[in-house]
Amino acid sequence: MSEEKGRNAGDPQGLPPEDESLVTPTRRRLLMGGAVAASAIVSIRPALASTAASVLNCRIPVPDPPHASQHIAADGSLVPAGTQGAVPGAGRPFTGEEVKAALRGRHLPGTSYEQNQAYLNYIRRLQSGTSGFTCYASLQMPR
Repeated sequence: MSEEKGRNAGDPQGLPPEDESLVTPTRRRLLMGGAVAASAIVSIRPALASTAASVLNCRIPVPDPPHASQHIAADGSLVPAGTQGAVPGAGRPFTGEEVKAALRGRHLPGTSYEQNQAYLNYIRRLQSGTSGFTCYASLQMPR
């Protein structure tokens, strides 16, 4: 009999009554958990929206500043000024939003067909360490 004292006789686990709240979640605990999850979602959404906006406002110079004196061949490679078929660099950097639209079939603003193709090929060839690479890479991330 002394062994039954302090235990819930109907409980197969033999837990004392004060420990039952650890096993069975109460309505209050479930509601508190839901509130925590909801507040996490509310605080993450603005951060994602802000990230998406910053990606569209980032800038890609064509070509990058150290190569500003070079021209861009049709395949996007950098060539010396005066090379046959090459176009001069853009007068200004393009925003992520402009590049994203151009990759979907629109023209980069203020460019001819040849310039547009050369600039897009240059942007597609950007590599880590080149100015504008991070912006271009972030445009490639699925949303």
